[in-house]
Amino acid sequence: MYQSTFNIKAKAPFDFDLSSRIFSNGDKNIKKYANNHFWQAINIKQKPMLLYIESVGEVENPELRVSVGSKDELSQDILNSVPQMVHKIFNLGLDLHPFYEAIKSDDTMARITGKLYGLKNPSTPTLFEAITDSIIEQQISLKAAHSIGNRLIKQFGSCIYSYGQKYYSYPSPEDLAHLDLEKLRKCGLSYRKAEYIRDLSLNIINKEVDLKSLQKMSTTQEMIDELTKIRGIGIWTAELALLRGLCRLDAIPADDIGLQRVIAHFYHDDKKISAEEVREIASSWGKWRGLASYYLIVAELMDI
Repeated sequence: MYQSTFNIKAKAPFDFDLSSRIFSNGDKNIKKYANNHFWQAINIKQKPMLLYIESVGEVENPELRVSVGSKDELSQDILNSVPQMVHKIFNLGLDLHPFYEAIKSDDTMARITGKLYGLKNPSTPTLFEAITDSIIEQQISLKAAHSIGNRLIKQFGSCIYSYGQKYYSYPSPEDLAHLDLEKLRKCGLSYRKAEYIRDLSLNIINKEVDLKSLQKMSTTQEMIDELTKIRGIGIWTAELALLRGLCRLDAIPADDIGLQRVIAHFYHDDKKISAEEVREIASSWGKWRGLASYYLIVAELMDI
């Protein structure tokens, strides 16, 4: 196996362990964090590879050591793309200081950010992956969605072997565009979701949907408006996909029942709240409302 190793600096503060724990329950053959190491199979320009990442720095002087493993030697062009991908996955370029400054008058958020100092929200390698995951998660539990998503990846994604172990990267639109719907349904998808994902993939290949041009839009609302023109994508799906896939930190999926419950726990004495109330509470976080909601989710997971 061909392997290359290099170091990447990140914008401080960045707590690699804290930011990676969200992957602790991941599938070890897809992506996972354990024993201070994170690994994930990815595709860059149709070349499957395995990223193996560890921290060699500190929160205020963060640095990652990245090892890239692949079956074949990778071109310099592809190797040059790897740091960009790692930056995206861990949001390494995000400066958290303006966020901490913006929410310091909110006692709850100030307390939580103090305990989660250096936490950065992860992103998916591609917007397509974020949209597909968000479609899968529509109206089902996260546990069920992750199970379906993992089956989709293992069934249709690229496979790479490393030291006798198989690793699977997320399928591309090309992998899914021409599949029989029944093959997708065997992953656990409903007929309608299988149709949404297959048709989205086909439309991307046929250039009827251009996710790259969408990323050039100046505002998150413009992106939401464009995404919701696609069959199967409503406002919740668009907001979630933009937060995960493009790190649009002003996007907040207020219709999400889980997020409503988390915000109600911290701000409404656990009394049920509506999407409108979520948006009202989040308005005080300004352009950071998506990131703030992520901090609340992690705080609940860690029992803070």
